[in-house]
Amino acid sequence: MNAKQTFYILCGVLLLLTAAILGGAYESNQLLASQAKKLQALKLQSQVYASEATEVTTAKADVAKYTPLGNIARAIVPQDKDQAEAVREIVNIASAAGISPTSITFPASTLGGTAATSGTATPAAGAASSTPLSQLTPVKGIPGVYNLQITIQQDDKHPVPYNNFLGFLSRLEQNRRTAQVTSIQLNPDKVQSNMLSFTLIVNEFIKP
Repeated sequence: MNAKQTFYILCGVLLLLTAAILGGAYESNQLLASQAKKLQALKLQSQVYASEATEVTTAKADVAKYTPLGNIARAIVPQDKDQAEAVREIVNIASAAGISPTSITFPASTLGGTAATSGTATPAAGAASSTPLSQLTPVKGIPGVYNLQITIQQDDKHPVPYNNFLGFLSRLEQNRRTAQVTSIQLNPDKVQSNMLSFTLIVNEFIKP
């Protein structure tokens, strides 16, 4: 083997070594890039888990914080939709104030084509035993709580003293069922200035 052949052999070996080094470097770079992507994905997943853990902890704290309020709400807000009971309470409140309402009516029900329940407000003449959900309106900001609109009327043929009306209104607003009076219409008597008839619209709060 002469010097020329030896030179060619060495050049070939050198080229092979260079190619091997470049190929190895490329593979190493690809492997590092792949591992970097996996590491980034693991970091993101870790952040998601940490965020979820924080949300769970916050949710548990909120549950512990608001559970007593929920229990109080359940104790205060009636769990039924009994119109007859609402009528009885209103009649008793009116009686304590020296008033006998002419009528107590409820919204029309769309359930089964049933008409609105109404009638004279006397203990013996209660409304239907239950209120269809179609008559209820959700209370904004309080999930699961509804209100039922009740109209209480005292016609002009049976006016009542103004002071009695004020007493009736005050008792209604203190009652747990009818704590919100949304509309008041007063009609003074033309003969007796201290007498009047009225129409009240109140909300009965319900948690079915």
